[in-house]
Amino acid sequence: MKKPSSYLKMRILGAVENSKGKTIRDRIKNTAKLSFTDEEGNNRSFTWRTISTWYYRYKTHGITGVTTKDRADKGKTRKITPEELLEAINQVLPLFIPNRYTKFDIYRLCIEKGILTKQQLSQTSYYRFIREYDLLADNIDNNKKRLAFAMEHAGDLWQADTMFGPYIKQGGKMVQTKLIAFIDDASRLICHGQFFTSENTDALITALKSAFYKRGVPKQLYVDNGSIYSSQELTLICARVGCILRHTPVRDGASKGKIERFFRGLRDRFLARKLDLSSLQVLNKQLTHWIEEQYNAQKHSAIGMPPLQRFALDMKQINFLPPNKANDELFYCEETRKVKKDNTFSFKNIRYEAPADLRNKPITIRFDRHRLDKVIVYYKNIRAGQAQLLDLVANSKIKRGEI
Repeated sequence: MKKPSSYLKMRILGAVENSKGKTIRDRIKNTAKLSFTDEEGNNRSFTWRTISTWYYRYKTHGITGVTTKDRADKGKTRKITPEELLEAINQVLPLFIPNRYTKFDIYRLCIEKGILTKQQLSQTSYYRFIREYDLLADNIDNNKKRLAFAMEHAGDLWQADTMFGPYIKQGGKMVQTKLIAFIDDASRLICHGQFFTSENTDALITALKSAFYKRGVPKQLYVDNGSIYSSQELTLICARVGCILRHTPVRDGASKGKIERFFRGLRDRFLARKLDLSSLQVLNKQLTHWIEEQYNAQKHSAIGMPPLQRFALDMKQINFLPPNKANDELFYCEETRKVKKDNTFSFKNIRYEAPADLRNKPITIRFDRHRLDKVIVYYKNIRAGQAQLLDLVANSKIKRGEI
């Protein structure tokens, strides 16, 4: 049976308030005897225990308590995404003679090169991915009708993606890096590119923060459906800065053609060099120098001028983000809490004092996941201030008239 919508749940909870009965339990049981019509015209009825659960969740958490939530990983693969597998396939395909390889040969070489592991993707799952997403179809992109396009102004749209990078020495072993990069659609400027040893939300937020501070906030950000690009953190950040987050269709790499072409050029012109791979910091220093001194500063064949020069033409329209503490909070994680009667709340098993009188009120807290001592409190989307660690001894010395 289809899950009831939040609208239907609120109608039922409204019926509870108007139902007969001396106690809330009686009113809920009387409501459970009724039938309700959903948005599709179907008659629906629910047990009193189900309605009771909705009622107490609503009283505790408000409308968010009765909002239907899907699993965070619904429709996604647990260990690897179709985009990541496609990137791995693209890395090994040039090593084969055209039309002289099998599906198993590709899988075997990905494992041998260390691009994938059997723990990430079994052979059975690999074949299922190939079949479901048609990853080895030669003409899938050619058959799709497309139009060449470019945004009118710099900052109108950025494309972002991740690429597998070279191996570096770390902790006595070789670890493969991942490059996260952002390209401005109109100017072809690389707003920021950075290698990481892990492709996770922390890495994406670090790269995104650097890109926003360096090149401003774009009106739109175009990304694929990888786990980090579909994360709640990225959605929240884009909403805070006023950037529209857009996702490509699954397995449609050509829709992000500009960033894909940059990756191809980076492999041929940067990774083909003899690089110093002694550490991640050294690799990123070489990458930054190549991007700023060569790619961004040299004439681009598609626009007839250097990307940096084209970007500068629209400088007045760019929405720059000045670096300061308030703007840093735009990239923080977010959770909700309810302040207790003593004006304190708990977070990560630590008690904090609210910066204002917010007793018995729901609040939103923002925090840097790497600095849990700094917790910022928001009430109704207004910044109330930084919460302080609860000091019971100091509070015991405050006179009653000073509170």
